[in-house]
Amino acid sequence: MRLLRGRRGPQARLPGIRTTLPGTVYREAGERYLELFKELGGLEPDHAVLEPGCGTGRMAMPLTTYLSAEGSYDGFDVMAEVIEECVKEIGSTHPNFRFQHVDVHNRVYNRGGSLDPESFAFPYADESFDFVFLTSVFTHMLPPEVRHYMDEIRRVLKPTGSSLMTFFLLNPDATAAIEAGKTKRKFAHQGEGYRYDIAGRPEAALAYREEDALSLIDAAGLAVAGVHHGRWTGREPAAAGQDVIVVKRSG
Repeated sequence: MRLLRGRRGPQARLPGIRTTLPGTVYREAGERYLELFKELGGLEPDHAVLEPGCGTGRMAMPLTTYLSAEGSYDGFDVMAEVIEECVKEIGSTHPNFRFQHVDVHNRVYNRGGSLDPESFAFPYADESFDFVFLTSVFTHMLPPEVRHYMDEIRRVLKPTGSSLMTFFLLNPDATAAIEAGKTKRKFAHQGEGYRYDIAGRPEAALAYREEDALSLIDAAGLAVAGVHHGRWTGREPAAAGQDVIVVKRSG
């Protein structure tokens, strides 16, 4: 996850975290997701788009060639250095692309964060966006945090808006694949309302029972438009590596 990636201390970085703009593999991943945004999420060139957890701009970069001058992109992330790089490399030449740093707390990736993820308000007005997407964000957030973010997604979505989000979903097929040794992630550890992959570090990678994820969505007044299971369980073909859920405002 990129939104909740951060620093162990004032200067130290976690191993393996990229702080530069993406290379070829990252660009290709962004381009594949752009097709999902269009096909599953109904993204149009003139839409106002929000990405919580924008990271190094992997998803923003392909959008620069798709969104029109009437469209716009806003992204935020906890890592100030990647935001600075996105502003320099993308925002400086695309004035309708805006990036913002937020200091959201996370017990593993940003312990010194000043903003509570259970109450953090997205820094945007109500009904501002046609499309909100989060890729590999809820795979690193605890249930109360996810529930609050669902509320915020609904708040900032226009009445006709939609959102695409990814999860690791536990269902009979996923459980069978894990037990058969077909998955890299085992989610062997039990938390309160979730399972996680690395002992002592729940936010490193979380999985939700599919029915629990759908309940979190429903409780926020969002309606599920589609569930598309991913390749992480060995499923082929699949829309993406993680499981994809598309939602719309309801009521």
